[in-house]
This record gives sequence, structure tokens and C-alpha cells, in this order.
Amino acid sequence: MALFQREVAAAVRVPVFLSSLSQIPFLHAITRRRVGIITADADALTPGHFDALGISADIPLAVGDMKAQKEFREAILEERGTLDSSLIEQEVVEVAIDLARQYPDIGALLLECSDLPPYAHAVQAHTRLPVFDFITMIRYVASSLLHRPYDGFM
Repeated sequence: MALFQREVAAAVRVPVFLSSLSQIPFLHAITRRRVGIITADADALTPGHFDALGISADIPLAVGDMKAQKEFREAILEERGTLDSSLIEQEVVEVAIDLARQYPDIGALLLECSDLPPYAHAVQAHTRLPVFDFITMIRYVASSLLHRPYDGFM
């Protein structure tokens, strides 16, 4: 959906966020470090996706994918019809740990694939990194559109 961000945003008068990749400039800005991305298939993530979202080539990225993970590939990519969530969790965590080992300068992880947010907690517990996904993006934007009365300390 990243490829359609500009056109859709230009056509409507509401905030548009079609891809969790939109968070990359923000993640880099708050960490000043490399952004790690876990996606379903890294080969399908092209420079055009980043360009369509205005993501500069100056932002260091590291991409790991799930296509080599047996349960994820069969259940999600090949649409087997069933999945073992605990097994996929193990696979996602393995990919995240491997990515963090390969790139120790990662400051945050982005779970790009829409099937990955259920595993964000496990990824964070094992990598000790901030973890973002499309749910964090939705919550962030929603909080800007629906403020509640302040009830904190002053």
C-alpha cells in the first residue's frame, strides 16, 4: 500500500497512513540509529516503496524477512488455512534476534507485515528494542485526533 500513499493522501482531506513503513523517518529521528524492518518477503520491498513514502536513502535500514521461516511461509504466504501462533512467534523472535546481532546499531524495530503485531511483545522481550508496527501507528494518529481531558500532574 505504500506505493499509493501520495495519491490517496492528495485525494482526501483526512490523515492517510497506508503503510507502517511511514513510521521510518520518525523512528530514525527518535533513535538516530538504524531502523530494523521485519517483513514477510524482503524481495517484495523495493526502493519504490521507500520513495513513495519520502523515506530518504540517508536513513540506515536493515531488513529481515520471514519467507524462509517454515510455519510463517506455509501458513501466511502460502495460505495453508491454519497456523501455529506459538511457532510463528518463535520464528519472528529468531529473525529479530538475528537482525539485531547482524546490526548492533539498530535503534528500533518495525514489524512491517500486518501479520506480525501479535508478536511485538515477544520480539521486544527478546531484543530489548523499541518495537513498532501498524498498531502503534494507528494509536499514535488516533491519539492526535481524539484528545481526552488532561488528568495528570502539573
